[in-house]
Amino acid sequence: MLHGRMLRYLDEITRAGSIRKAAARLNVAASSINRQLLALEDDLGAPIFDRSPRGLRLTAAGELLIDHVRQTLKDSARVRMQIRGLRGLMHGEVRVVTVGSLAVGLLAAMVRDFHGRHPQVRLTVRVRSLEAIIADVESGEADLALAYDVPKGPRLRRMATIELPLYAAMAPDHPLADRFSLRLADCLAFPLALAEPDMSLRAMFDAALPDGADYAPLVEANSVELLRKAATRAPVITFLNQIDGADEWARGELFLVPVREFQDNPQRLTLVHRANAPLATEASLFSRELELLMEGMRRSPEDSRNRQAAAAD
Repeated sequence: MLHGRMLRYLDEITRAGSIRKAAARLNVAASSINRQLLALEDDLGAPIFDRSPRGLRLTAAGELLIDHVRQTLKDSARVRMQIRGLRGLMHGEVRVVTVGSLAVGLLAAMVRDFHGRHPQVRLTVRVRSLEAIIADVESGEADLALAYDVPKGPRLRRMATIELPLYAAMAPDHPLADRFSLRLADCLAFPLALAEPDMSLRAMFDAALPDGADYAPLVEANSVELLRKAATRAPVITFLNQIDGADEWARGELFLVPVREFQDNPQRLTLVHRANAPLATEASLFSRELELLMEGMRRSPEDSRNRQAAAAD
């Protein structure tokens, strides 16, 4: 009933909403595509598209068919890449969805290093909201997702998870920087740079606040990069995990001080892919390297801070 060429035709018609546009993109005569589409509809005994002056829209039968078509195309691409992997040919693509702070931090370095080892593999990283990240993985639009506090679901397979408590991040000359731990109330006496209310960082901060606590943030932002930059100047404090504050921490521009209220309620950084859909060779290799990198990030930042202090003495 269906062959490889027709699968591509159906996928492109659905995306374009027009046989003419699909034909132009595929560099195939529109009349040829239309003849094969009519023959397929006759074979199925049902129309695949509703035709109107505004273009083509899938019928109920077409919706069922296009799910099969796209899954077949993805499975075919995955098998081709696996065969190339067996022959030592790595020319595929790895599609990753994530949040902004990880894209410019952890994943930026990871992508650079991976590309150096596998220059023929194309890496695509998209920044999305958590809801969109989950949808992209479940639909097969992305191979892998790396995000904080990903909810469990039957269509997601968790590959690796690490727990990351938040820390009070501040400049080395901040009055609280020499403390080995803090209460959140200790921080409220200083100017705060806080994530915006719809971000998970802010939700964790608000949940940990003491009853009746009063505070007025100096700045609210949806950029973790802005928050950590703001905290490099005393007396501003923000709240980050050790990954989001890693660059400034490594350069000695930020101290990360444990906050007791956050220790039992950490963020969870999770790597997931679509359940019941084996990864292609390239994506599997990228995920294994990412898992190893995550495992190496379990070290506590205060250990490094203590070593820095001892060296300074």
